[in-house]
Amino acid sequence: METTEPAGGRVYDRIAKAIDYLDTHREQQPCLADLSAHVGVSEYHLQRVFSTWVGVSPKQFLQHLTKESAKRRLRSATVMEAALDSGLSGTGRLHDLMITCEGMTPGDYRRHGQGLRICFGLHESPFGGCLLAATERGICKLAFFDTDVERERLERELAGEWKQACIERDDVVTRPLMRAAFATDMRERRPLHLLLRGSRFQLKVWAALLSVPAGELVAYEQVAAMIGSPAATRTVASAIAKNHIGYLIPCHRVIRKSGAFGRYRWGDHRKQAIVGWEASLSAVFYQ
Repeated sequence: METTEPAGGRVYDRIAKAIDYLDTHREQQPCLADLSAHVGVSEYHLQRVFSTWVGVSPKQFLQHLTKESAKRRLRSATVMEAALDSGLSGTGRLHDLMITCEGMTPGDYRRHGQGLRICFGLHESPFGGCLLAATERGICKLAFFDTDVERERLERELAGEWKQACIERDDVVTRPLMRAAFATDMRERRPLHLLLRGSRFQLKVWAALLSVPAGELVAYEQVAAMIGSPAATRTVASAIAKNHIGYLIPCHRVIRKSGAFGRYRWGDHRKQAIVGWEASLSAVFYQ
């Protein structure tokens, strides 16, 4: 598999292992020595792993994964509504992506991608293996995997979502999109356009998520209020769970109002890793 970010997969494996250990030993508040022993590296090397991955120490990173930290970063409903009304997507933050999107027309939806050429690539991301698929009209899928079995399932899933499209693998085509999607260096940034496939309600929810800046979080109830359907929290949660374009449509930024992170389509620990990564980048940027 082509590597988009140096040693990204190996680094993420250790990050995921550290998060898993922290989750299961949260009450004991493990020290760095315990954490490094579980991951199987020295304390010095674990420090380097986190520094390479996100630029902060394990202790600084893991502080972002507490319920207390998550609750502090929950935005108020009024702030979210204002951001949505003004069409902002966190443009004041240099590490946010420049993302635009369009929804498929009902006719396009019924044709299941007939006439579309879709290129997909398999890459390493900061959060493990990643499948990215794109048409001339924009990125139509981004999903994560850890094993060959999961990768094969994602490839079948892509074919099922676009039954009439011409689908082929081309890592060369998707590589620049991957670099732009996960870039932390402004020189590698470029605008990204997404092609969304879903119901009108789902499109409304996904578009609303783009107004949540990186490093900040929002509760399911707040998303429902943002789109003018405050009583539709369950339906909103269902739409978020069906998001096909992970990370770029930031469903990982939606948590429970209690501060609990909740479930994630591509793995609960991966959600925590992404949230912690974005929070750490925010902290580094504003130091």
